[in-house]
Amino acid sequence: MIVRGGTIVTPRGMEQVDIVVNHGRIAEIGPHLEGYGQVIDARGLHVFPGGIDSHVHFNEPGRTDWETIASGSAALAAGGYTAFIDMPLNNLPVTTDLAAFDLKLAAMQRSSAVDFGIWGGLVPGNVDQLRGLVEHGATGFKAFMCASGIDEFPAVDTDTLREGMARIAELDSILLVHAEAPGRLLTPQGTGPSDFIRSRPPEAEVEAIEEAIAIARDTGCRLHVVHVSTVQGITAIQEAQLHGVEVSAETCPHYLLYAEEDLERLGGAAKCAPPFRSAGNRDDLMAMVAGGEVEMIVSDHSPSTLELKQGDDFTRIWGGISGCQSTRQLLLAQARVEPSVLAAMTSTNIARRFRLSNKGDIAPGFDADLWLVDLSVEDVVRNEDLLYRIPFSAHSGQRIRGRTVQTLVRGGPPAPGAGRLLNQARN
Repeated sequence: MIVRGGTIVTPRGMEQVDIVVNHGRIAEIGPHLEGYGQVIDARGLHVFPGGIDSHVHFNEPGRTDWETIASGSAALAAGGYTAFIDMPLNNLPVTTDLAAFDLKLAAMQRSSAVDFGIWGGLVPGNVDQLRGLVEHGATGFKAFMCASGIDEFPAVDTDTLREGMARIAELDSILLVHAEAPGRLLTPQGTGPSDFIRSRPPEAEVEAIEEAIAIARDTGCRLHVVHVSTVQGITAIQEAQLHGVEVSAETCPHYLLYAEEDLERLGGAAKCAPPFRSAGNRDDLMAMVAGGEVEMIVSDHSPSTLELKQGDDFTRIWGGISGCQSTRQLLLAQARVEPSVLAAMTSTNIARRFRLSNKGDIAPGFDADLWLVDLSVEDVVRNEDLLYRIPFSAHSGQRIRGRTVQTLVRGGPPAPGAGRLLNQARN
């Protein structure tokens, strides 16, 4: 197959070339190439490496009335994504032992339209499960430093965090942390959106990030901090990197688009943790993204039923935003980033950080994971276009740019059951 005449977008820049695909891999790139078989005319289109969303909750098995692997992966493909890594909660059972891992793996193999990875969980009492999870193919591990909101997935205490990170370092794996220090979280003084926001101050995030970095330095564990919402948090991670700590960070579109006052307007659909921050923080974080200072942007797609997002009592509304279908289109419309920077933040950097073999780039030898997109098209997010199990989003009405013309997973169309477990390169 040849993808003919598109403008390919990689972290190295953009150029108009042909892409030859052979047995699902990119065989050759260059102008006016010859080849056999199918021809895809990409003239006038941009061709990005397929997106990798390393932070989604597809809730299967268990809570399939919230989301399913089939609908979530179809939504990703519609937004230019060709791979994802699923979190160890909010599915039931949570992915903290081999039996639960095998259940999730079987569900993924049945239903996923794109390639997938599976995060294991680190919780009190399961450190002895970590080796087996790595050997079975877990991409790495996730821990909460505060209550997760799901009783089955308790927070780690400092001793468990330290023991777990030491074991994960021995296994040459990686730990992801939800970083909010429980001692800094407050009891809400009311039930409104502003009460919720004040109960989870920025200091809670920064303190937890600093604690996790200190333990990573002591244990030699590779560390990744999920959904960083504050400029101070990103800065603390950058400073640790300069001092030799192997730590990375991600943020999400909702921290770039919304500020505290928007929660009142958007309602329960926009409740998440950490919550929205000040308008000044939002703007400064957006400037860091535009400058290429943020390594990864992911959706933290955390859906639920519509009923769990309704009401006026923000102490009871489920916390999580549905958004994985729109991430790249939102960023193209509103983040003021160059396409090459977008390719890095939503694909290449993620593949490199999590050692995903043959993913995240358009180059010979890589999987032919491609997003063909018409960047001349501008639109808005509409619920009726969303492919989620429950099609609503806090992003509804937001400006987007780019119409998906075709998404290719290893050179073929996304289809239920076509996804494969992601391979990792090992040092």
